[in-house]
Order: sequence, then C-alpha cells, then structure tokens
Amino acid sequence: MNVDYASIAAARARTTAHPGSMMSQRVCRSLHIHGRVQGVGYRWALCAEATRLGLTGWVRNRRDGTVEALVNGDLEAVDKLLAWAQHGPPMARVDRVTASEGNAGELSGRQGFQQIATF
Repeated sequence: MNVDYASIAAARARTTAHPGSMMSQRVCRSLHIHGRVQGVGYRWALCAEATRLGLTGWVRNRRDGTVEALVNGDLEAVDKLLAWAQHGPPMARVDRVTASEGNAGELSGRQGFQQIATF
C-alpha cells in the first residue's frame, strides 16, 4: 500500500490549534482513495465508520475508479478515519490514500455522513 504521508502531513500542518481552547479542534479533509475500492463495499463501510466516529460529510465513487470523500469533524476522529481508509473493508485493496484540506462550506446544510452520486 502506498500512503501519501506528505499530503497527509501537509493537510494536518495547515490546521492551526487554538492554545488554551478546551474545544475540540475541527478540520475538513478531502480524501482520494486509489486501488480496488469500487464494487467491494468501500463507500458503505467508510460511511458506517465515519458515522461511528461522529463525522459529517459524504463519500462517492468517481468515474476514474477511485473513491472520494469530504470529511468534517474533530481532528482526532478525522485522523482515525484516515487510518481506517488506508485499508478499508476486507474485500478492498487500497493502493494509495491522499488527503488535502477540504472545504467545509460544501457541507453546508448537510447532516451526518452520506453516500452521494458518482462524479
């Protein structure tokens, strides 16, 4: 499995902490998952894991054979989903996961985590 740690580290570094804040740090990440990730329950499983972690956002197949997700929530929960995404469900074969800063504005009005139409 090829994990793009540089993009993950860069996305995390762009998140600024608020010293002294007791509130959880919220982040938004855009994920692209490459490998055998369509037709193996990847979207359903990612949606279930994100819901379990209390995240909001969406996941969808892309016509190029990848899976894309926009994930918003507590930094620790987003990091846990990112770690899960690197292996996915049992039938998946994840070759690479890239993460970048996401646009939380795209989630305006959405609640929970859901599968959306292929792009």
